[in-house]
Amino acid sequence: MKIVVLAGGTSTERDVSIVSGTGICSALRQKNHQAILVDVFCGLENVDWADPFPESYDVEEAVSYIRSFNRHIEELKKSRKEFFGPNVLELCKKADFVFLGLHGSNGEDGRLQAVFDLMGIPYTGTGYLSSAMAMDKGVTKAMFQMRGVPTPGGKAMKKKDRVETPQELGLDFPVVVKTCCGGSSIGVYIVDNQADYTKALDGAFTYENEVVVEEFVEGTEYTVAVVDGKAYPVVQIVPVQGFYDYENKYKPGAVKETCPAPISEELTRRLQEYAVEGYHALEMESYGRLDFIVTKDEKIYCLEANTLPGMTPTSLIPQEAAVLGMDYPTLCEELIRVSMKKKYE
Repeated sequence: MKIVVLAGGTSTERDVSIVSGTGICSALRQKNHQAILVDVFCGLENVDWADPFPESYDVEEAVSYIRSFNRHIEELKKSRKEFFGPNVLELCKKADFVFLGLHGSNGEDGRLQAVFDLMGIPYTGTGYLSSAMAMDKGVTKAMFQMRGVPTPGGKAMKKKDRVETPQELGLDFPVVVKTCCGGSSIGVYIVDNQADYTKALDGAFTYENEVVVEEFVEGTEYTVAVVDGKAYPVVQIVPVQGFYDYENKYKPGAVKETCPAPISEELTRRLQEYAVEGYHALEMESYGRLDFIVTKDEKIYCLEANTLPGMTPTSLIPQEAAVLGMDYPTLCEELIRVSMKKKYE
C-alpha cells in the first residue's frame, strides 16, 4: 500500500509524535509498504510527483528534514494561518491510506479527522466526533458518568469563570488540576494546599482556556488498549518516583511498566471490561487506550481515553500487543486493518 505517515504538527506533543511517526514508517517499510513520513504542519516543499511513494526511501533523512523545523516552529505558527503544510493534502489524497502518528491538538482533537472525512481520505483511528469528545477531559468525564464508567469526581472550568478554591467546586484537598485537552500529562498538577492550587490554575491556564479540577485518587496506574472493540492485556505503570508526568513518561528508567500486569484475574477482567465500556461510551472506533487508577481496596477509576495513543516501538500498546505475540510492524498493519473496516462498514 501507498501510505502517508503523518507526524509532527504544532501541539506540545510534537516531539513524541515525531518519534511515533518514525517508528511507524520504518515498521511499515519493513512490511514492504511504500510508506513516507510527512510533517503535517511543515509539509514537503519538493515532491517528485512522478513517484511520490518510492520503493527506496530513507526514513532517517525524512526525520532529519522534519526536525530541521523544530527551532523555528513557533515563528512558523505565528506567520502562517494554515495548519496543513505544503503538499500535505495532495500527498494524502494520492495515498491508499494515512496513518496518523499525531498526538494532541489539531491532530487528535477531531478537526483533522473532519477534514479527511469530507475529502474521502481514509485514516487510522476513530472519527471526528469521538476524537473531539475524548480530547476534552471535561466531556469525557461527563460521558463516563452517563454510562456508569467510574471516574474521579470533578468539574471543568473556563478561564473566565475561574474558581479560586476547590471547595467552591465541592472538592477538598488534595486535588488534581489539569488542562482539558492536553496530553502526555503536560499541564497536570497534584496539589494539597491553597497556594499550590492557585499556582496550578495559573500554570494550566497558560496552556489552555479550560481546565479540569478533580479529586485526587491515590493508587496504582494501569492502562488498557482496546482494538476493534476488544481489550488487550493490562499494563501496570509504577513511577520510580513522583507520578506519571511528561518527564517520567519519556525518561528511560523513570517508570516500571509491566505487561501483563501482576494482578488478579478478577481485577484484570474488571479493568478490561471498563476499558471496553469507556471505549463505547465515547463511541470510539478502530482502537484507543484507556487509563485507570486503582486504589488499595481495588476501586477502579477511569481517568481518560486516548484516541491516538503513543506508538513508538516501546509505547504501551506495542507492549500489550507483544504479549499477544504480535510484533511492532504487525501491530501497525493491524491498526490499519481495523481502521479500514470503518470505511467499508
